[in-house]
Amino acid sequence: MDASQPPGRHPKAPPIPPHPGLEVEADEVVYGGRFAMQRVRFRYRRFDGTPSRPLTWELWRRGNGVLVLPFDPATDRVALIEQFRLPALAAGLAPVMTECPAGLLEAGEDPEASGRRELREETGLVPRAMAPMGRFMLMQGGCDEVLHFWCAAVDLAAPQDATHGLAQEGEDTRLRVIPAEDAFRLVAENRIENAPAAMALLWLQVNRARLRAEWSTT
Repeated sequence: MDASQPPGRHPKAPPIPPHPGLEVEADEVVYGGRFAMQRVRFRYRRFDGTPSRPLTWELWRRGNGVLVLPFDPATDRVALIEQFRLPALAAGLAPVMTECPAGLLEAGEDPEASGRRELREETGLVPRAMAPMGRFMLMQGGCDEVLHFWCAAVDLAAPQDATHGLAQEGEDTRLRVIPAEDAFRLVAENRIENAPAAMALLWLQVNRARLRAEWSTT
């Protein structure tokens, strides 16, 4: 265990780190399942230099994750996945969402290595090259998750018609291979309703020509 982690505390909920102008008055883990829910009472320094009023926030601790957008530069197609999402149903959306392969990093795992693993588990695809898109917070108002985005060069020439996922985690992912232009249209028409997949496809739309040139020799 990390020496800075209090004994018995949830491994995904370390104390809030120090920051200039931040005063933490209380920091407790109020739920500790697979993930942790932390309740923090604090003040921070406002832009005018004065302290804020006391605030109490619930913080969902998920840690780091990774997302991969599989792209075949030769056929100009992408591979997306479809899977059932209970939170989407709870939000009033269609529960089967069109997404990119994604998952959480294991402790100490490199984001690229994690991306390669998740891609193989959820699609059966093996990348021959990986390009970083960046790292982004998904819900900075309530969750600490940082998602590392990658684009993977893969071969989508042969028909890809199968389901994937780890049985022990209850995963059931269906592969959907479509032309890149069709995927961009899905985003433009708001038919992809999750932000990470939309962001990844918008990034590809900007960088597609460069990647096709760079990956044509790999």
